[in-house]
Amino acid sequence: MINILIVDDQKHIRDGLQAMLRQFPLQLDNIYSAANGIEALPILRQHSVELVITDIMMPDMDGLALMAQTKEECIKVDYLIISGYSDFAYAQKAIELGAKGYLLKPVKRDDLQTAIEHLSQEITTRQALSRNMEHISRRAQETDRKELRMFMQGAVSDEAWILQTQQLNPELWHNYRLCLLREELWINQPGANSAHTIESIAYRVYGRQGCICLQHSPYLILAIDAAADAGALPAALKLGQSDAITAMTGPQQGLKALPDSYTQVSELYRHSYLFPDKRCILPTHIERLEQQWELPYEKLYALFHLIGAHNSGKIIQEISLIFNKDVLQRYHIRYTQQLCRAIVQMLEEYERVIRPYMGEETLDIECLRNLFHYPGIRDYLQALQQQLLRLNQFYNEYKCSYRNTQDLNEAVRFIHESYHKPLDLAMVSNHVSLNYAYFSNLFKKNIGKGFAEYLRDVRLDKARRLLAETDHKIVEVAAMVGYESYKSFTRAFRDVMNMQPTEYRQQMRRKLEREGKYQDTAL
Repeated sequence: MINILIVDDQKHIRDGLQAMLRQFPLQLDNIYSAANGIEALPILRQHSVELVITDIMMPDMDGLALMAQTKEECIKVDYLIISGYSDFAYAQKAIELGAKGYLLKPVKRDDLQTAIEHLSQEITTRQALSRNMEHISRRAQETDRKELRMFMQGAVSDEAWILQTQQLNPELWHNYRLCLLREELWINQPGANSAHTIESIAYRVYGRQGCICLQHSPYLILAIDAAADAGALPAALKLGQSDAITAMTGPQQGLKALPDSYTQVSELYRHSYLFPDKRCILPTHIERLEQQWELPYEKLYALFHLIGAHNSGKIIQEISLIFNKDVLQRYHIRYTQQLCRAIVQMLEEYERVIRPYMGEETLDIECLRNLFHYPGIRDYLQALQQQLLRLNQFYNEYKCSYRNTQDLNEAVRFIHESYHKPLDLAMVSNHVSLNYAYFSNLFKKNIGKGFAEYLRDVRLDKARRLLAETDHKIVEVAAMVGYESYKSFTRAFRDVMNMQPTEYRQQMRRKLEREGKYQDTAL
């Protein structure tokens, strides 16, 4: 598909040429038209036009002047000249300016079609060749970038490769800074800028020779001209509303220094978590940080002693004290990393204690293992606070569950000791010091039956033993298991056993007699 521009001061000629072009069996895209060179230039500047069919003699700017102007502006386009003058001097001048053909007016249909088909084939072949060359060049650049990235990250390369690669851009590698940039906003979040946008800003600041992109993901890494002002890129990013954190090394000399530079810029980037208000981190920001420290274990123990104390506000306050900005900014970033690891270890220990009581609920401790998975330290502390508050909730539920278990065990023990006495729910709830209604719900939820039903079953179980193993009268058995009247005892017994107490006693004695006879026979 090609775009064509027809330039002629006579409208009927422009329309006639356009009509003929539309009838040709060619893959044409857009056909533009202009009355002279002055009208044609904006079209050529704004649109991708492959072929211009132009008259030579036109007012204001003729065809030859148009050809000269586009050549001066480096606008790549082919020309087919048409003219009513069979003057060889015009044709010769057009050929000198790069015209691909020359047709005399009135233009014959067959001559135009032959010329257009020939030029169309030439343009298509050239476009395909250009695409192939661009693809080859792009693949070569990607290979070079991959090798540079691997070398930067520690892959071993021989001296010959280093010298050869350095010669591809000797001025930059002679004096450069390594620059790491990461977007402040997450990708796909509204308003976020792509790494390619940031990269294009860098190329505008330093030029193609003063900037090389070494890595796009997980963050952008560039080698930039150290002779330029270190603040130029952050200023351009701010002007372009690209909210990115920038870490930048000092000047480096020679490609051999690239692996060490990568280590330095990675270290600078990690320290950006200590200085969330700085958009650009330089070596001067971290050179005085202390390298020796002791973790505040007493504060950590105090924090975890609050777990289960029904005081979420105090937990949040203690987190803020432990991760105090002024304290963190005194030390190397490793101090903050060790602090995070210590808290994760304590979280794991507490979770192990209550895990059997958590059911399907869990803490997301994995999300706290790497500070640098978060956009900034504030986001990490928010996640830490959330997990500690969840632990506090689980621990309170665990303590409540444990306490309820102890209370229920004592209530059951008391029932089994006192079943033969007058006993009701109020007496048992008072014994374990729990609210009447709360104890009633707790008992039914955990025992599986209400208090009255459970007490009845305990008493009847004792009664069945007495009926089977003793000669006490039924009325005596009723009193011995806590029933105030013979009638209420027999009614309860009949409801559960579907028989009277006397029937049960007779049944059990016949069973014992049968078992006794069986044993005598066996002997």
